[in-house]
Amino acid sequence: MLAVPALALSACSAPVTVQPAPGAANPACAPLMLALPDSLGDASLRKTTSQATAAWGDPAAVVLRCGVASPGPTTDRCVSVNGVDWVIKETNAGAPDAGPSSSSPSTASSVPSASAPSAASSPSAAATDGGTFTLTTFGREPATELLLDSGRISSATVLASLSAAVSKVPATKHCVGQEDLAKLPANG
Repeated sequence: MLAVPALALSACSAPVTVQPAPGAANPACAPLMLALPDSLGDASLRKTTSQATAAWGDPAAVVLRCGVASPGPTTDRCVSVNGVDWVIKETNAGAPDAGPSSSSPSTASSVPSASAPSAASSPSAAATDGGTFTLTTFGREPATELLLDSGRISSATVLASLSAAVSKVPATKHCVGQEDLAKLPANG
């Protein structure tokens, strides 16, 4: 009878070591963290070592940190998935189990959420297969950062699955595209 619990315990994976974001203690992260899904595709949620962090997969294919700085205006690609804007950077930093590195603030033009729609791209175009990407929410404070191994899990699955939780932090700005910039007044 004792062998069964021992086998169950030996099948558990160790917590994923994740560096907390500078704003991990921000109270706005709590509702987001409570709303995270138990799985992303076939990747199950795992325990992590830091507040306001999460990881899915063994080894981790996705690592999330709430409390990072919100990116400023940027020319980096930005996609909108279910009302959540994500700035995408290829990291080439290795697997997510290595832990996300703090991405430097990006340089997407923004408009307040009440005044202009966001430019949307297809979720499948979010991150191409095979690379490691850092995706950071745009226009939400605090921002949420994902480190994603797109060779192991679909970025479309991840972003669609996380949008309800990430939406717990209200958007105040949205990414805009060139067509949106052409509609802005010349003096402001």
